[in-house]
Amino acid sequence: MDAAPLPLDLTRRPFLASEALARGVTRKRLRARDLWTPTRGVRSVDLPTSIVEQARAFAAAAPTEFAFSHVTAAQLLGIPLPYAVEEDCRVHIVTPTSANRIRRAEVQGHRGLESREVVDVVGLPVVAPADTWVDLGEYVGPGKPVGLDDLIVAGDAVVNIVGGTEPLRHAVECRVRPRGKVTLTYAIPRIRVGSWSPMETRARLMVLRAGLPEPSLNADVLSRTGEWLGCGDLVWREQRVVGEYQGVEFHTRPLDRRHDGVRREGIEHGDWVVVEIAAEDVFDTHCRAAKLRELAGHLGVNPHVLDVLGSGPQLLAPPQFARPRRPRR
Repeated sequence: MDAAPLPLDLTRRPFLASEALARGVTRKRLRARDLWTPTRGVRSVDLPTSIVEQARAFAAAAPTEFAFSHVTAAQLLGIPLPYAVEEDCRVHIVTPTSANRIRRAEVQGHRGLESREVVDVVGLPVVAPADTWVDLGEYVGPGKPVGLDDLIVAGDAVVNIVGGTEPLRHAVECRVRPRGKVTLTYAIPRIRVGSWSPMETRARLMVLRAGLPEPSLNADVLSRTGEWLGCGDLVWREQRVVGEYQGVEFHTRPLDRRHDGVRREGIEHGDWVVVEIAAEDVFDTHCRAAKLRELAGHLGVNPHVLDVLGSGPQLLAPPQFARPRRPRR
């Protein structure tokens, strides 16, 4: 026997079981196999799979004052996170300090909503990008999943949304003893507007730490007569050098390779040098050294003065930024 039909609007969104009961739906109907229970007291016709669908399901049971925060906010805002953090399947929710922390198996509750700005994302209350970036400081430290470069990668994505680093600085200063403050503060001057992907950020950090000149990010590449040739990931205009990150996830398909080849030929015919950068050039010591020396040759930098060893990924801020000890009396 088919299950009794639900009110039409309840088939289009997650709903509270108590709401359905109040509208005449029986308890037996709420236990039917065609309904899902994303969290205690909530039902839905479809299984929530995306982060937006999961957030909507939990919003149905959330208190009046709340916002999605931390990992959940970063995912809703499109802020890149390291894999170890993304594996956190809990929904993170922040409520006012005066309220009781939410206690559900699928939820990680936080307090301090009053100290965070909240924005609307597809109809959901979400901690604003700058404050979400500061919240990532809670994952920083020995044995924790977020390092310095992860913060810079996330920061590069955030400043593309908020228009610069000042909102990040303001968000840190407005908190009372935020976790990871030393690393957050150290990261801010190293964050730039214009990076379009995590690996572009990591490639930029690699060349800067080695001692090479800072490139423009995703800048126009022009011929000597002013003709637009394309847009480069890392662009050194004076030396007419373009660094292009070649991601495995996109550039391995035949059509993409042909497109990249035509584009590269056009740029090189415009009297530019194109240097391709792959993931192993960033993460592997020997590949990184070879790539940096190649770039140095095109940029007119003596390759023997490069800091090849110090150009690799960094987990935490240098030790000199740790809090100094008080001298003994």
